Amino acid sequence: MSNPTPAPATNFIRNVVSEDLASGKTGGRIATRFPPEPNGYLHIGHAKSICLNFGIARDFGGVCHMRFDDTNPAKEDTEYADSILDTVRWLGFDWGEHLYYASDYFERCYQYAEALIKAGKAYVDGLSADEIRAHRGNLTEAGKNSPWRDRPAEESLDLFRRMRAGEFVDGAYVLRLKIDMASPNLNLRDPAIYRIRHVPHWRTGTTWCVYPMYDYAHAISDAEERITHSICTLEFEDHRPLYDWVVENTPVPGRPHQYEFARLNLTYTVMSKRKLLELVEEGHVNGWDDPRMPTLVGLRRRGYTPESIRLFCDRIGVSKADSLIDVSVLEDCLRTDLNERAVRRIAVLDPVRLVIENYPEGQSENCEVPNHPQKPEWGSRSIPFSRELVIEREDFMAEPVKGFFRLSPGAEVRLRYAYVVKCTGFDTDPDTGAVTEVRCTYHPDSRSGTPGADAYKVKGNIHWLSLEHSSEAEVRLYDRLFSDPNPGGADDYRPLLNPHSIQRRPDCRIESALVQARDGEKFQFERNGYFSMDGAASRDGRPVFNRAVTLRDSWAKPR
Repeated sequence: MSNPTPAPATNFIRNVVSEDLASGKTGGRIATRFPPEPNGYLHIGHAKSICLNFGIARDFGGVCHMRFDDTNPAKEDTEYADSILDTVRWLGFDWGEHLYYASDYFERCYQYAEALIKAGKAYVDGLSADEIRAHRGNLTEAGKNSPWRDRPAEESLDLFRRMRAGEFVDGAYVLRLKIDMASPNLNLRDPAIYRIRHVPHWRTGTTWCVYPMYDYAHAISDAEERITHSICTLEFEDHRPLYDWVVENTPVPGRPHQYEFARLNLTYTVMSKRKLLELVEEGHVNGWDDPRMPTLVGLRRRGYTPESIRLFCDRIGVSKADSLIDVSVLEDCLRTDLNERAVRRIAVLDPVRLVIENYPEGQSENCEVPNHPQKPEWGSRSIPFSRELVIEREDFMAEPVKGFFRLSPGAEVRLRYAYVVKCTGFDTDPDTGAVTEVRCTYHPDSRSGTPGADAYKVKGNIHWLSLEHSSEAEVRLYDRLFSDPNPGGADDYRPLLNPHSIQRRPDCRIESALVQARDGEKFQFERNGYFSMDGAASRDGRPVFNRAVTLRDSWAKPR
């Protein structure tokens, strides 16, 4: 976070930060934080918050704290915490020495709670959760005071200490703030700030059996770390008065302020942690890192780059207005990034044999192919050409439709980087009718790049590989996980799952050098899209490639 020069203020939060620095409100300090709960994997919506918080700290010469909100041990796990840290690093951000946990402040939270009890601002309540809910009232009806609201401070303090000591079962008591049961803001109607949970904590073990609630612990943590700008999503806007109340009524060292922005909503996607967990547990997807998931581990495995996700977050901006961002915006960011960084390779996803009848048997020759057509400095490679090739099945039609300019009986096409060929016939499977082999002849003087080759004018240009000199691989083609653009708005999202969200092509042919591809290495397979090598799925030297995105802004259609 060494750059002291602010970036241009491009959203309302950056404007606030600029104004606070100019006015001296924060004493020249900028401190933000990213506070995930370690109860699941981060998704693309979290990326917006990560880029915002770490980006502000970077661009304004401040710091961004990485802090886990680990106040609910029943749902938390080190697996999630480790994944979160790895993901934030992968996105390109570093918290340096500023790694914290809400559990770091459990003792202080407890001491501040005792002080609130002594000051008559908190009390131990013996109502059940259902009774508290019934007493709370609603938006048109004021709440009712608990019969324990005026419990003497000494009695509440004794009960609270016994809660900590483990004398009571879960749910027997809660500690509530004494604010205003008639407040128009339901969050101020004596909110609970401590509950009993006899559950071991993944960091503190069995030290605690009372745990602070989020609204209380979050405000304390921000203040203890002297955060200047606590940036949350809009659902916490109504919680801000409670956040401020906690900061103002406890002797914390900092005075942070909370700011809210609209969360990310993406078409053809659900962003609810609960629903993502259901997708995993009910077997609709193959784990949190399934390439169809909006989790960052899923997007990473599919082939998304951190640069493309940062570009996406920059493009969609930050505002207070809720909106539904089309997933094509995310896809276009990946195309933009991979167009520059991905080398070109050839793969035939649905191969059919092509035999060049007048090419000598046992002979082969090398054709020079650029590694990137717009980057000559990346050089070229050689791919073998021989009598027996494979081409895409869709590049041949026995009875061509109007406008079909690829191979068909009697038609000519150019085999890209090689020769012009003319179809002379084909064979089919007697049972299925599927084409099993296409036959053709070639023009020996039509090789690309040689004198006279331009004399052959053809409309079609298709890719190919030598059957003998290529290797087998599996590719997986992905579509949107849901067939409806707004599955999150449905009463039940399950019927909206897209049954064609994944196609497996187990018999593809690839350039043999691709067998040595590294896990996560990206390529553009010419005409077929951008692909990433999936090391987790590859077995026994037979690689698997995930299609990250197509070459154009459209759904990936079945071939």
